[in-house]
Amino acid sequence: MHEKGSLSGFDAAFAEARLAETRGEVPIGAAILRDGAVIAAAGNRTRELNDPTAHAEILAIRMACAALASERIGDCDLYVTLEPCPMCAGAISFARIRRLYYAASDPKGGGVEHGPRVFSHATCHHAPDIYSGIREREAAAMLRAFFEAKRRD
Repeated sequence: MHEKGSLSGFDAAFAEARLAETRGEVPIGAAILRDGAVIAAAGNRTRELNDPTAHAEILAIRMACAALASERIGDCDLYVTLEPCPMCAGAISFARIRRLYYAASDPKGGGVEHGPRVFSHATCHHAPDIYSGIREREAAAMLRAFFEAKRRD
């Protein structure tokens, strides 16, 4: 695996982000790969499920853990279209995800390289390898267009 990660991981994450947008959700998608195969993919569903924890990453982690019958999925990689928030970063740590690939940075709400920087604390049980900025322009454009449309409504 190289720094760019798997194209199929980002393709699945972006597909889920587009589906989330069609549901009126913030267009964020996540995919989890194991041995190069997508084993879980989800988009945001916070509004649909009336659940503030129904972020794309959390839903994908739940699906992957169920598929592998384990709360720890240390041989898996997570691809997400936006820098995970602190809640999602905590879940990534607890799930022991091996590598985190994300597209756009989130200076306002991120928890990985911005904000609380969850993985840098001594109390963090596990920190994945992190690769950021991959397909960043595409993810940022999608989010920008979504919020501009919301402001016009």
